[in-house]
Amino acid sequence: MSTAHDVLRQTFGFERFRPGQEEVVGHLLAGRSAAAVFPTGSGKSLCYQLPALLLPGLTVVVSPLIALMKEQIDRLQARGIQAERLDSTRDAEQVAAITASLRAGQLRMLYVAPERFNNERFRAALQRVRVSLFAVDEAHCISEWGHNFRPDYLKLAHYARACRAERILALTATATPQVLVDVCRGFDIDTACAIRTGFYRSNLTVIATPLRAEARDDALIQRLTSQPPGASIVYVTLQRTAEEVASRLAAAGLPSRAYHAGLPDEVRTQIQDWFAQAAHAVVVATIAFGMGIDKADIRAVYHYNLPKSLENLSQEIGRAGRDDLPAHCEMLVCPRDLNALENFVYGDTPALSSVHGLLQDLFGRSEEFDVSLYDLSGEHDIRPLVLNTLLMYLELDGYLEAGTPFYARYQFQPLCTSAEILARFNGERRAFLTTILAQAAKAKTWFTIDLEKAATAAGATRDRVMSALQYLEEQRLLTLKVEGVRNRYRRLRAPAKVNDLARTLHQRTLEREKREIDRLRQVLELVGHDGCLVSHLGEHFGEPLAQPCGHCSWCLNGHRAAAIPSRPVPTIDPGLRQRVDVLRREQPVLFAESRALARFLCGLTSPRLSRARLSSHPLFGTLDQVPFPQVLAWVGESVN
Repeated sequence: MSTAHDVLRQTFGFERFRPGQEEVVGHLLAGRSAAAVFPTGSGKSLCYQLPALLLPGLTVVVSPLIALMKEQIDRLQARGIQAERLDSTRDAEQVAAITASLRAGQLRMLYVAPERFNNERFRAALQRVRVSLFAVDEAHCISEWGHNFRPDYLKLAHYARACRAERILALTATATPQVLVDVCRGFDIDTACAIRTGFYRSNLTVIATPLRAEARDDALIQRLTSQPPGASIVYVTLQRTAEEVASRLAAAGLPSRAYHAGLPDEVRTQIQDWFAQAAHAVVVATIAFGMGIDKADIRAVYHYNLPKSLENLSQEIGRAGRDDLPAHCEMLVCPRDLNALENFVYGDTPALSSVHGLLQDLFGRSEEFDVSLYDLSGEHDIRPLVLNTLLMYLELDGYLEAGTPFYARYQFQPLCTSAEILARFNGERRAFLTTILAQAAKAKTWFTIDLEKAATAAGATRDRVMSALQYLEEQRLLTLKVEGVRNRYRRLRAPAKVNDLARTLHQRTLEREKREIDRLRQVLELVGHDGCLVSHLGEHFGEPLAQPCGHCSWCLNGHRAAAIPSRPVPTIDPGLRQRVDVLRREQPVLFAESRALARFLCGLTSPRLSRARLSSHPLFGTLDQVPFPQVLAWVGESVN
């Protein structure tokens, strides 16, 4: 650890570790895997960056946050550290150069998104190098009990083992005790090596202000104009809300910009850079903003719309006041927001018939098969993330075994003639490449090659053909392009009764739906809690305060609980029934189940609806202001 202290001072410019950092670094340098649960801004990244400079091999950092990757890579490279990132913003030439550096052992750190492991070329390259540390950011995504479960994370432990990672570091800012248990179990981390630092931050004023929707804009403008100048983030639920609110703030003379996933990559990057450098800037954003941006002087965080969980609330207010100076965090609480938030949840739950159709499809195939998940999603009207989750359930329950995903089509563009390529090789290798290149079909400038057919023709494995093409690319003899990911599966056993398994899996999606709806209820319960809000929030993460904080709305308002306005309960026009019945007769297959029709009326898209182009139908979203359960019950009166 003495060497670690030297690196801390000389490379990173810090005299001492922050709470928890030294324990985590110590575990890793001793060869043990570890978990770190640190609040936002508490220095999680140092826990893998510093060991990366002391360990002999490569450190792989898995993160879903492109902003985090970009910001950290820029800083590391400025310090002379050989670090790179592979994400969706990299073009083919950049990916090829980074992959070549990886294979040559020139990188100390490589940042990748979880989805990168679906790339068989990347996994093959990673298996050829020594991986000393495999760091997983946002590790709470591995837990179904967490607020942001992602099936891809369940496979990260497998990929870490496949590349022979010598130690794993799981990091998160938000983990309840139950989620932390899941994280440690999933990544095989001894609970004694799970380090949790304190949740409480005394410099954050936490306010909950219930109000009517029509008063919200004026309230937000008043707050932003009356507070001392400084950077602020305003969180909203929908992309269109981000645009509308940013325009209103700009009209009021505030330097504001909208940020959301619908903007081009280059625009989002410009906004991030502007916000990071500005002393006084307001970004109105969906939850996609702020993660991974290293800006310590954010003076205020507002929730224009309700956060979807206490975990989201904690993570988002945690971006304020990271310089330890006072910062203002306020929720503008309008119960009408619940409709949009709940609809995000209800829109993910597939119909029972969709789950049943999926199972019949999968178990009706041969013992080994490959599928396009995109096609499977559209065929059975199940959203991609939900489809991935269902397939993961089938794996975990021993029905399927996933193989290596592969690209259906490989294309290449020669950078010299075939004769010049073959002249570089002799004997069996030259004969092998001659056979391979002969299998390629030329279009205008690109050749397409079927790896399976080429392998059969050459009497070789698919992997050898793929490796040969990659080698030619590394030698700058051709440019390689791949597309059409297909996922391999092997059936281990068939269900005794498909109907029973379909009901079981569908029930699991309903249970997930209930958990997510309960998370929204917990946010409202916090707002109306008759007690210290900060202590109540800390209790959710297993860390209640010994006494009231003194700087939340309950403490500042004379120990009085907030009065939450009642949620509007709109009525459904009786005249709508006839029009809906006509629609059902026109689309009997699409709207055979109550849930599918209710989703349509609430303005919730699905793969099948999108392909049928029904989102432009006059009835689409007619009842988007009515709670989904109410619409579902109304639809069920005539559908069932």
